[in-house]
Amino acid sequence: MEDFRDHIATVNKQGKRVWIYPKKPGGRLTNRRKLVSYSLLAFLLAAPWIQVNGSQLLEFNILERKFSIFGATFWPQDFYIFAILLVIGIVFVILFTIVYGRIFCGWICPQTIFMEFVFRQVEYWIDGDWKHQQALDKAPWDAKKWGKRILKHGVFWLISFVIANVFLAYIIGSKELIRIQTEPLSQHIVGFSAIIIFTTLFYFVFSNLREQVCTTICPYGRLQGVLLDKNSMVVAYDHVRGEQRAKFKKNENRPETGKGDCIDCHQCVHVCPTGIDIRNGTQLECVNCTACIDACDTMMDGVGLERGLIRIVSENGIVNRTRFQWTTRVISYTAVLVILIGILTVLLVNRSDFSTTILRQRGSTFQIDAKNHITNIFEIDLTNKTKHSFEVKLLSSDPDVKFQIASDQITLKGEKHLRERFIARFPYKVIEHGTKKIDVIVIGNGEEIDRVSIKLIGPSF
Repeated sequence: MEDFRDHIATVNKQGKRVWIYPKKPGGRLTNRRKLVSYSLLAFLLAAPWIQVNGSQLLEFNILERKFSIFGATFWPQDFYIFAILLVIGIVFVILFTIVYGRIFCGWICPQTIFMEFVFRQVEYWIDGDWKHQQALDKAPWDAKKWGKRILKHGVFWLISFVIANVFLAYIIGSKELIRIQTEPLSQHIVGFSAIIIFTTLFYFVFSNLREQVCTTICPYGRLQGVLLDKNSMVVAYDHVRGEQRAKFKKNENRPETGKGDCIDCHQCVHVCPTGIDIRNGTQLECVNCTACIDACDTMMDGVGLERGLIRIVSENGIVNRTRFQWTTRVISYTAVLVILIGILTVLLVNRSDFSTTILRQRGSTFQIDAKNHITNIFEIDLTNKTKHSFEVKLLSSDPDVKFQIASDQITLKGEKHLRERFIARFPYKVIEHGTKKIDVIVIGNGEEIDRVSIKLIGPSF
């Protein structure tokens, strides 16, 4: 029977929410998850405050369209790099899922890390382990229950407030966030409102939605059914070794009685943060957190049986007793990923520190001035991706073409963007059949920093 695939563990037949009370896990894999999770948490909290080359270590400033990644600043003109990064991310997720299933969700995803190693730990500290939590929920609303509820949700709100501030530090920059925090509230109504909104959002997610984010909202779980195959390494129950399930009796010879190694203790179910029974097979709700592996290994140690009844293994590995195999599918995705990373590396190495765009002024063609010279009007768009300021001048590759800038002097500040208008003036002899292509040489602090081709137009005769 596979009726378990027709519904999720967190919703009953009446469509009402089934609250999950996972037992506090423990074991070697849980300890490794803690190490990974707290390391990632430390990096996440510290990254907005670390400065590299005068820039935030990681910043995704959508408002100013400026992105800083490990000290390098990227602008909208570098969109092609982000496009390659996006494709690499998609291919990596596909490859990672094909090989290791949804292990990203259980070990690296911020939702899981915050839920299991921050909010859930607070809950264990205040309400106790799963049985105590169940008893507390059923208990009448006396002073003890009110006190625990107020304390727990107060701590939840404070943690959510910290997360909201860190989130905004990535979006608007840590310096701007400090201004919002330290300057009068009346000057930053919008910024303060954003903090409160995001605090409320994070509080709602971690106090109420919880595993629903992983099982029903996040599309990644749905992708598993498409990406996984029988060679994917996932957290799986060894049904060949485990069936038939039965209780363990002292000095019992289980093979002779037809019993498998699964003693049907349900410990793997009790520790699952999404409420599933891993013995039913691979399910979209499973985030590969490996808590069930630790629980099962503990029970196997207790009854003197071999560990690994639940382990990271493929379906073919269970049936055929084989290890991970490099299939054509895995090799193909790996090759594509390596090629894309190579392309990204070349693009980053050859990335220019400046970006220049020159367009003809909208609606204009050409004019003839009092000295019988032809004039074209252009708009130049300059972006400086460095930290340094430049005094900018424009030169022409054709000595007969002169440029006149609207401003007497253009100063292009570090990590800034400016737009100016200039006039190209030239005699009739420059034009050939009504058009002429030349290069605009952008000079910064006396050196060429960029070169852009433009087309001059004039009378055709």
